[in-house]
Amino acid sequence: MDDGTNQKDKLLRVGELAKAVGKTVRAMHLYEELGLLEPRARSEGGFRLYGPEAVDRIHWIVKLQAIGFTLAEIQGFVKDFREAHSAPEASARVRALFQDKQQQIREQITQLQVIENDLSEALQYLDSCQPCSTEHAPSECAACDHHGHQKGEAPLLFAGLSKKTPAAEADKPFDVPVSVLYREGNN
Repeated sequence: MDDGTNQKDKLLRVGELAKAVGKTVRAMHLYEELGLLEPRARSEGGFRLYGPEAVDRIHWIVKLQAIGFTLAEIQGFVKDFREAHSAPEASARVRALFQDKQQQIREQITQLQVIENDLSEALQYLDSCQPCSTEHAPSECAACDHHGHQKGEAPLLFAGLSKKTPAAEADKPFDVPVSVLYREGNN
């Protein structure tokens, strides 16, 4: 039976909104406290009621968080946007923030590419270790010259693991009780 209301205009209570976007009711309240989300109306019983635009707003917030903005940063630039004297000023403020974030992300991508290359190099090196004889001890890996390896040329990620430490070279036994390594109350 059609009651004449458009499903698109159906107002959601906070719990329904939270469920629709996969968030908690507490998150909805936090977004409201920060001025990032506003109910469209209140029910006769005083419950917050949100329109479909609230779903879009929360997806926008989630996207900004995925980009790396904190809720405090989002709150700040929403406030700055609203308080700007003109649309061009507001847009310029947001553009500057987005440019800064884009530059940060580009720097992170560069760092991640270096890390990926380091891991690829180490994995390639370790792949060549697969046919190694079981007669060799792990301590021999630091000076390996088998399977195309050159002594002292292991990739940094692997070399740091396989090189002997001064304590290992002295062949000192582990003389600290394991209980000393735990904080009180965490055992």
